Amino acid sequence: MNVILGIDHGTTRTKVLALDSAMHIVAHASADLPQVYPQAGWVEQRPADILKTTADALAACIAQLPRDAAIAGIGLDNQGETVLVWEHATGAPLYNAIVWQDRRTAEQCRALQAAGWEKEIHERTGLKLDPYFSATKIRWILDRAPNAWERAQNGELCAGTTDTWLLWNFSRGNLFLTDPTTASRTLLCNLHTRAWDDELCNLFGVPRAMLAEIVGCSAYAGEIFFPDSEQRAPVMGLVVDQQAALYGHACFAPGLAKATYGTGTFVLMNIGATPKLSQQGLLTTVAWVLPEETAYAFDGGIYTTGAAVQWLVEGLGILETAEASASVAQSVSDNGGVFFVPAFAGLAAPYWDTHARALMIGMTRATTRAHVVRAALEGIAFRVRDVLTAMASDAGVPFRTLRVDGGPTQNSFLMQFQADILGVPIQVAETGETTARGAALMAGRALGWWTQGDIAASWRASAQYEPRLSADERESLYARWLGAIERAQDWASK
Repeated sequence: MNVILGIDHGTTRTKVLALDSAMHIVAHASADLPQVYPQAGWVEQRPADILKTTADALAACIAQLPRDAAIAGIGLDNQGETVLVWEHATGAPLYNAIVWQDRRTAEQCRALQAAGWEKEIHERTGLKLDPYFSATKIRWILDRAPNAWERAQNGELCAGTTDTWLLWNFSRGNLFLTDPTTASRTLLCNLHTRAWDDELCNLFGVPRAMLAEIVGCSAYAGEIFFPDSEQRAPVMGLVVDQQAALYGHACFAPGLAKATYGTGTFVLMNIGATPKLSQQGLLTTVAWVLPEETAYAFDGGIYTTGAAVQWLVEGLGILETAEASASVAQSVSDNGGVFFVPAFAGLAAPYWDTHARALMIGMTRATTRAHVVRAALEGIAFRVRDVLTAMASDAGVPFRTLRVDGGPTQNSFLMQFQADILGVPIQVAETGETTARGAALMAGRALGWWTQGDIAASWRASAQYEPRLSADERESLYARWLGAIERAQDWASK
């Protein structure tokens, strides 16, 4: 048996699966990645934990394969903007990995905004000037280690997202690489040339000499060793996680969109071969760079969705489990006039309001636990509509369906309301591990195992939800939602 491994190095867990030549999953495993919270708004990961979690998941997946199985290649996706700095000579990290959720560099971003750099940065990168991205995190580390900036200029230090860290270590220092999709999430890569931008590097104070080589998403990148072994396999696919999911959903044509639901929810829409800057508060990002094509995408991240339901469990104690939310929500016929804006960490796309805060409004003495739970689930669906409405406006084409994956897609109430409030069918992917599958599929393309047409034909839905609300009902609910959003905005600055 020949297989391809897909490694999904996520924020809280690394998942590994093995695909055979028929694109069937023949093995899968995962390992949890611990988080570190030094103070409010700071999120870190220990570099050694990133390596161990990935090694453990890899070993567990490989152990499930037949003894005669041959690993033909590996596709790796990564969590995106999380970044590290380490010594070139020793591989020793200067500091923990600073995670994409971390907000410690907000003041640095505000200073650049005040200096008038926001428009220029958006035009060059397609991104917002926000602590979400890697550049200010790298500079924060350089500012705190002795002589770090000078050492970085001299090529003594390496900076990289978690894909680069994993490749460096698993290749025993032979590979110092990233891919265009991940590079496009740093604020240091020019969206139009898909190369490091010297002026941006100078602006953020990140020496160009410390950045990895950018290689294609579906091509031979080099070999890595398996944990505690001299066995090696070629890396044939590199991509950031949400773009891997877009590819795994076979969203190959402009206008096709996917949403990955989890702690947060991430919505991407394929916009074709030409980058287009958003006028509606979205990000423009590289979707993939393949030998035969380059594609771009609109990106709308929502920081808090599934985490809001978990708050009902752990914070308020009104649910025993997140899974119980569907039946509780269905026990009432409507939300009783209650709306819940899940802005615990502010609002990302399309609002980008770091001062927004979570809000529950419309309660009366008749409000019950079920109304609150229903409002929380509806709030997730409303936020996805916020993003997709902006995407349709920017793209100039309506979206006709939404393909979805992630744990919360098993919540039948949420998926039905998502279809209702969007007014389009929701298709739940048959394969739950769409992100790892997407990374493996890119590797398989490089090996010539299948074509893009084969991948599109292989996509299956395990469930489809059709909209039931009338257009008038849908728009009336959404208008009330926008009123709640307006009240939640800018709260923390008042």
